[in-house]
Amino acid sequence: MRTAFKLTLLLFIATFALQSCQDNDDIPPTSSLEIQDFIWKGMNLYYLWQEDVPDLSDDRFANQTALNTFLSGYPVPENLFNALRVDKSIDRFSWIVDDYLELEGQLQGTTKNNGVEFGLSYKPGSTTEIFGYVRYIIANSDASTKNIKRGDFFTAVNGTQLTISNYQSLLFGSNETYTLNMGSYNGTTIIENGKSVDLTKTVLSENPILINKVITSGSHKIGYLMYNAFYANYDSKLNEAFGTLKAEGITDLVLDLRYNGGGSVQTATRLASMITDTKKTYGKVFAKQQWNAKINAYYEAENPTALFNYFTDKIGNTTINSLENLTKVYILTSNNTASASELVINGLKPHITVVQIGDKTVGKNVGSVTLYDSPTFGTQNRNPKHRYAMQPIVLKIVNSVGFGDYFNGLQPDFLQKETASTLGVLGDPDEPLLKTAIAKITGTGRMIKPSVKQDFEFFIDSKSMRRFQNEMYIEKAPEGLLKALE
Repeated sequence: MRTAFKLTLLLFIATFALQSCQDNDDIPPTSSLEIQDFIWKGMNLYYLWQEDVPDLSDDRFANQTALNTFLSGYPVPENLFNALRVDKSIDRFSWIVDDYLELEGQLQGTTKNNGVEFGLSYKPGSTTEIFGYVRYIIANSDASTKNIKRGDFFTAVNGTQLTISNYQSLLFGSNETYTLNMGSYNGTTIIENGKSVDLTKTVLSENPILINKVITSGSHKIGYLMYNAFYANYDSKLNEAFGTLKAEGITDLVLDLRYNGGGSVQTATRLASMITDTKKTYGKVFAKQQWNAKINAYYEAENPTALFNYFTDKIGNTTINSLENLTKVYILTSNNTASASELVINGLKPHITVVQIGDKTVGKNVGSVTLYDSPTFGTQNRNPKHRYAMQPIVLKIVNSVGFGDYFNGLQPDFLQKETASTLGVLGDPDEPLLKTAIAKITGTGRMIKPSVKQDFEFFIDSKSMRRFQNEMYIEKAPEGLLKALE
């Protein structure tokens, strides 16, 4: 049955990819238009809003010659890709790259990175000058060997003041090394304090499990897990972390997703399965995918269960370490919590009480897939002449009761924004967001409102500056759609 379905899927792909260009007079795309041809046919087949883009209509072009004429008007592939998207106010997250090797690495947590994850805020009284503040340091990075820590401020790079127009080139340019000029708050603004830190970018693989510990408070044994990305290659480590919490006999769980911009749907499904009792949730619907009309219709007719993501009890052949006694989970969020993180929150709500503490989330309720220039848009038989790949939005995802309308973000039950002046030490019971969660768990107090020295206006964070970060993606599509959540 599975083999027959895959053969039918490949036929479906071929049919739709070519249906707009079939004619006895058809010719293949010229070599100069191969990338553009791949972009149009991939977007025509998979793009979530395909019906809303006239130039992607199935009957837009009578034949390949007509399509080639259209494509020749876009000599720059990126310009074609953007022209085939709906308005950016609707599609905020589709993108294209010219090197899929870099893309594949970053989707698994491998980047050229010095190890400093930071936020940027405006200097008090300025609309152009900004400063940075360290959120956390990645383990085994160059920064982890230097005198720099969470809560530190920096104002300049190599002596040049950070501004809204130069921060990208200074912090994310081609420079392998740079010096951060550190700063301090003087009661009025952020000023240089004479200290500096030299940093070097290296190829770095980040373990998304930053902290995993147990905090005892009265009769409560509270598991605290800070989880910063949904990287599927770390799923076994995630399962081990839950195994430790389970062995410790935790009574409550605080899941910290404040800096988690998302990642793999498969991993999100597994994490949700670890939080719930798999004896009760195994085989139940965690989420449902909604594709464009023609792909939805195909799945509904041929294999409707392929649209569902189910709670699971295995990672490969390994049993998932699920927490069997939880009735609530406390999840910490920020305005950087996105995509697969939001999927976990939304997908869990019909099955367990979710208490969200922190800030409103990003509002990414849609997912993508990596499309390559190959006959099936998968990794096999990729065009050797280039390394272009697309990451278009291809699906919306809803929970088991059909809710998925959080385009404007998921609102916390207890609003508590993190600011540069109220960071605290991650994992410490007195860290403001964690302290509030502990108070809610133990019933010992109300939401903790820390004293704010200065409410600095937030500008952007380092993860959002990397286009690969705010993701929710199916890992093995299109040729592996059926196996994506095994």
